[in-house]
Amino acid sequence: MGTLAVTRLTLSHFRSHKRAVVETDARPVAVYGPNGAGKTNLLEAVSILSPGRGLRRASAEEMTRRPEALGWKVTAELDAPGRPHEVETWSEGGAARQVRIDGKAAPQVALGRIAQVLWLIPSMDRLWIEGAEGRRRFLDRAVLSFEPDHAAETLTYEKAMRERNRLLKDEVRDMHWYGALEAQMATAGAKIHAARLATLEELRAAQDGADTAFPAAALSLIQPDGGLPGDEEDLRRALADNRPRDMAAGRTLLGPHRTDLAAVYEAKGVDAKDCSTGEQKALLISLILANGRALAARTGAPPLLLLDEVSAHLDATRRATLYDEIVALGAQAWMTGTGPELFEELGDRAQRIEVRETDGISEVGTP
Repeated sequence: MGTLAVTRLTLSHFRSHKRAVVETDARPVAVYGPNGAGKTNLLEAVSILSPGRGLRRASAEEMTRRPEALGWKVTAELDAPGRPHEVETWSEGGAARQVRIDGKAAPQVALGRIAQVLWLIPSMDRLWIEGAEGRRRFLDRAVLSFEPDHAAETLTYEKAMRERNRLLKDEVRDMHWYGALEAQMATAGAKIHAARLATLEELRAAQDGADTAFPAAALSLIQPDGGLPGDEEDLRRALADNRPRDMAAGRTLLGPHRTDLAAVYEAKGVDAKDCSTGEQKALLISLILANGRALAARTGAPPLLLLDEVSAHLDATRRATLYDEIVALGAQAWMTGTGPELFEELGDRAQRIEVRETDGISEVGTP
């Protein structure tokens, strides 16, 4: 099996880091230091080596170091299957971030073709008990790891839906205005739905075939209106039929933008939302590991894993088990914690980075 690893990461005016250079090998990376020192900022920098807004879903402007606000740049050397790559991404003056791969300008979607990045952050601990939007985002990140073009289909669908919603709010009753938009939504929406179902199947197979101490989650898609039309023509027809109801609501009430992700703790037959906090965390970890195993089987290399404060809600035994599974997977996992003792079970199987804050500037070093 091949490797995917960041071997050198350089940050310039990114968040709390005025300048930071981190050199690593393919082993897991244990990042420790006090709260507020800038540990998560390192993980966020790695997360934007993939398409999208990163693990915090921040705008390019929000990522710049204050008070200078000069713009920021992240450069990474990647050891990837087939060949190494240099990735540069930056923003100037709060403008949308730009990307260069091996010295050539590239769209963000191209990042998904050379590096798959998965993450688990503390705000996701409430995934199963909060709104459907977060669960859709979680699912779509998994889909994106398999299908980089999923982002483009989602953007196409959402753009057409915004235009349709504007017509609905303005109570435009000339029906020919809706046809082209609904055709676009149906084409993209059917692809989105099919990709989500395929991803659930990949995750199910990866869970079923794994020797793991983490609980399996039985996943399914649900729709608040009772059903999602499965193919393009069904969705186009349903959107047309639903125009009166949508106009009364002032928005589109049917489609993949309403889909929810349901999970059941398989061994217990209990909905994830009804599980304990520790069980909910364990289910999330199980899905991230399953996603990683499925990607390794498909691409020949495990993805980069970003696990922020991953030891929260895990006892020492389960924490050690997680580390064993990460090492067995062969993934370069970037993990944060407040102290080195949280990573003792890794021994020399991991490299360690200490992050400190001095006069408002994050400093990175090796212990």
